[in-house]
Amino acid sequence: MTFELWTTSFNTIAMRHGLWQTQSPTSARMLKENQRMVTEKLEAGMETGLVWQKAMLGMMFGQTTPWWVTSRRSMTPYHRRSSANSRRLSRHH
Repeated sequence: MTFELWTTSFNTIAMRHGLWQTQSPTSARMLKENQRMVTEKLEAGMETGLVWQKAMLGMMFGQTTPWWVTSRRSMTPYHRRSSANSRRLSRHH
């Protein structure tokens, strides 16, 4: 999952860079894309925070979750959004 996350992230970055090269930074499409990017990063960060918070609470109450399970869960929100962005941006080209 980590490798796939890196790959889709780089693809998404490359496609966004391509948009920045071809679109005016003040165009409605670019403003919408940038706003979407910021919103998604915030949402993914909040989801990841909840995963870690849940793991910490679990530890306080004696439930141990293996680190690899928590790590995978915390990467999932980013992976899901990165894959969706890659698919969405590739349709625009």
